[in-house]
Amino acid sequence: MKNKKLIDEYKKAQEKEFEDSLPMERPLFYELFDYLDDKSETIECKHDFSLTNEFLKAKNIESEKVIEFLEENGAGCDCEVIFNVEEKFEE
Repeated sequence: MKNKKLIDEYKKAQEKEFEDSLPMERPLFYELFDYLDDKSETIECKHDFSLTNEFLKAKNIESEKVIEFLEENGAGCDCEVIFNVEEKFEE
């Protein structure tokens, strides 16, 4: 029972650390994921962050910290934001 409590505490600490590391509000990430999902249906990934930057510019969000966060969480381009980062928000 003690181990389960420790595991739960560890998971909560990890979740808090992730939340604290977000460079923009969580709902904006969901908007970004939707935007990239929609765009990926008609536009092939250019293997850069051009669509992400387009979204951030439209929302008047400084892109440098967001791109850095995305890279630290497994994205090297727009399509990898969907494949690698979005799943971290689904827990």
